Amino acid sequence: MEFMLYSNDKDSIEGLQNQSALHVQATVAVAHEELRRLIQQRAEIIKRIGTIKQTITGLCNLIGDHELGSDLRELVNCKAGVRRSGITQLCRTVLMEAGCPVNAREVSEQIQRQTNSGLPCHKNLVASVITVLNRLVQYGEARTVLRENGRRAWLWGSEAGNRKPSPANRAETLFSSPD
Repeated sequence: MEFMLYSNDKDSIEGLQNQSALHVQATVAVAHEELRRLIQQRAEIIKRIGTIKQTITGLCNLIGDHELGSDLRELVNCKAGVRRSGITQLCRTVLMEAGCPVNAREVSEQIQRQTNSGLPCHKNLVASVITVLNRLVQYGEARTVLRENGRRAWLWGSEAGNRKPSPANRAETLFSSPD
């Protein structure tokens, strides 16, 4: 009879362990889904922030910084007084004008042509351009695509949003930023 009780206790312990494992799995599944949802929301918020900053910056260029308060200037990184075109704005311009995917070297060459020998504060312009282009992808302003040769290229957001993935540009769907 003692053997029987021991056997039941063992089955009871195994049952509790199985229930505990199921609870852990269910909790992990719920946490995973919430994390995925929050990351998606963050991507949407970053994209929206980039769009609003770009709108305000464009308006600053049209009407001047004097119309903005200092707190708004800080939020959109507008400096009072003389505004000089930075590498981020140059990259945006090159991507917008390109109309097709361009690689970092092509963007760098275009910047050098536009600025007559490049930007003096950048030791390695291509590396700086890659950093900026990747940030533009994070902001939702650009998209990373793969060319036929397997090399990475960037496409301005407006063209990226209008393109439908096809078998020819399937890599674009695999390597693009989350929408």
